[in-house]
Amino acid sequence: MEKEAPGKRQLAGRTAIVTGSGQNVGRSIAVLFAREGANVIINGHRSKDAVDAVVAEIKSFGGNAAGIMADVGDPDAVADMVKQATALFGGVDIAVSNVSIRRQQPFLEISVQDWNDTLNTNLNSCFYMARAVIPGMKQRRWGRIIHISGVDGFAAHIPTRAHNIVCKSGMHAFSKALAVEFGESGITANTVSPGALDTKRDWSQYPPNWLQMRMSQIPVRRIGTVDDIAAACLYLVGENSGFVTGQVIHVNGGQYMY
Repeated sequence: MEKEAPGKRQLAGRTAIVTGSGQNVGRSIAVLFAREGANVIINGHRSKDAVDAVVAEIKSFGGNAAGIMADVGDPDAVADMVKQATALFGGVDIAVSNVSIRRQQPFLEISVQDWNDTLNTNLNSCFYMARAVIPGMKQRRWGRIIHISGVDGFAAHIPTRAHNIVCKSGMHAFSKALAVEFGESGITANTVSPGALDTKRDWSQYPPNWLQMRMSQIPVRRIGTVDDIAAACLYLVGENSGFVTGQVIHVNGGQYMY
């Protein structure tokens, strides 16, 4: 891909952390941000090879990226990741909380440990990230926070995901809380809610013919892509989105219209 002139890259000089960016949605967001000039922290927890591959991909087109392995469910690890990012690039301007686990369990089979693990990974991690990045954003009077939620948080369309439904709903409630409290500091907080996406996932957690069934329900008659989600995120972190905060962008092809 031909490199763009620096003046056309809307995120030049910004630094972003995208959690869970070794694959799927997180990877697409990170790569797009890097193409638009941002320094990007690629984060993962289990697969260093995947993180390293995304860093190499970004560097291959002249972008700036660094990989940091950190469990986002560990507040100390998140704080350390932000410190490392600040040491490397001078501060964190953009934080995208993307990590989630999506267990499908009947409610009465969800153990206390299952419940706590899901909330810690999917929801508490957003708190840990915001707490770590907002002081610097306030100092610079500019910041963009995005939470990647999902249909679960708004339609509750699958009956065996009580823990995930609570988390995905809570992520947007948290976006609104941050938007109200930190708007005057130049910080926006928003939610992106993907619909049905064609991603690498554990298909054993889904019914047979899930893709075909979903396409029949979507007005645009296609499954979404990770690039569709990345494009929505790019809008929310750009200079022209400063009047948008506490909102949710539903990227679902019209399957759900709120």
